Amino acid sequence: MSDAAAVPPATPLQKRVLVVAIVASFIAFLDTFVVNLALPAIGRELGGGLVIQQWVVDAYLLTLGGLILVAGSLSDHFGRVRVLEWGLGGFAVTSVLCGLAWSGEVLVVARALQGVAGALVVPSSLALIVNFFSGPAQSRAIGQWSGWTSAAAIVAPLIGGLSVDYLSWRFFFFFANVIPLAVVWPLVLKLRADDSKDPAAGRIDYLGALLAIVGLGGPVYAFIEQGHLGWGSPLVWMPLAVGVVAMVLFLAHEARTPAPMLPLRLFAIRNFGWGNIATLAIYAAFSLGFFLLGIYLQQVGGMTATTAGIALLPSTVILMLASSYFGGLAGKYGPRWFMTFGPVLCGIGFLLLLTVQPELNYWTQVLPGQIVFGIGLAVTVAPLTAAILGAVPPEQAGIGSAINNAVARIAGLICIAFAGIITGPVLTTAGLHQGAVVTAVLLMIGAAASAVGIRNPELETVPQTGENQ
Repeated sequence: MSDAAAVPPATPLQKRVLVVAIVASFIAFLDTFVVNLALPAIGRELGGGLVIQQWVVDAYLLTLGGLILVAGSLSDHFGRVRVLEWGLGGFAVTSVLCGLAWSGEVLVVARALQGVAGALVVPSSLALIVNFFSGPAQSRAIGQWSGWTSAAAIVAPLIGGLSVDYLSWRFFFFFANVIPLAVVWPLVLKLRADDSKDPAAGRIDYLGALLAIVGLGGPVYAFIEQGHLGWGSPLVWMPLAVGVVAMVLFLAHEARTPAPMLPLRLFAIRNFGWGNIATLAIYAAFSLGFFLLGIYLQQVGGMTATTAGIALLPSTVILMLASSYFGGLAGKYGPRWFMTFGPVLCGIGFLLLLTVQPELNYWTQVLPGQIVFGIGLAVTVAPLTAAILGAVPPEQAGIGSAINNAVARIAGLICIAFAGIITGPVLTTAGLHQGAVVTAVLLMIGAAASAVGIRNPELETVPQTGENQ
């Protein structure tokens, strides 16, 4: 009997759960990617230059990355469906606020609130699947959830580009977010009767969440604002100092509290600890590289938002077509060398951007690097996630996945905050070249961490997944 035949068909309740989980997480991750292509249009309408563009991205990542772990605890305490309702309702309201924003500052605040809602949505959607599916059916459902979430990276450039070019950047927030949420809302309400809580859940680590937000937010604010205020300004060095102190206190608190939102003991597991170090470097590189490239193609290269979105598709298409193949190879031979050589290929792809000149020729200056990067991305992603999740005990796979997702989002948050320091206040061709070099260096660091730290399992098959995408 085939594996597919061994999995019983989903019940009507399970089908509703799967649709709700997919739509919810798809929209939350879509907002992570789609805004990049709208940044030039937002800048033209609301002003603020590169600083506001950085904050539009980082405000969302700050609250999403800082709260995604504690949101999992909220889901255990108050019920998966209830917390998902809070997240979806908040996401709809804050999306409307984003679309109505009359200044860059208002948009940044709305994006931060949207990240709070997104932090409630993502872990609750996965917890629903874990709660309503079991055995092989659960594995298949998680695979479908992960695949559709990954698809957000493909459609985001097209949705963002088409919205900007033919309607408005505001259209995405008004309609592409709100309408799907309105459609799925009745299905969420039908799940209320089957909601569940975890009676064994520990207390919620509110203090840890607060320290995490301050610890991340202080340095991010300093790195973004120093470009026009200068390092000598108290408005720069004071938030930096407060953030560093808060992060130290956060780590001390997490090591001592009986119910931490970030169980530090997991980092003592070799592949989990080193895998997250690699994740930090690799996803910082991904975020920085595509943040700069998406803006450059429009503001300097003269592309429309739609054309820029299409120009960025090749690497993601290669990922979708080839990641399962390389994931299978990594399951057979172990993830270590895939996690080593994949980032090296990605780094070479970004170094090929050094051929970019002000008179942009996409076919010779950008596309070759996109293809090389896409191959490296496919080699890297599934083995990376498999090595990390395969290292933790099955009963801790949920928190292991949440930590790895949080590390990936925080990596992007921090590196985008550095963008102005790397490129200067205005993105030029020289700035893109500098950003490409920094991106490549980060990828090489990720490769080195994988080569040094990752060990191949000897007697077990590494589980395959692609949750970070």
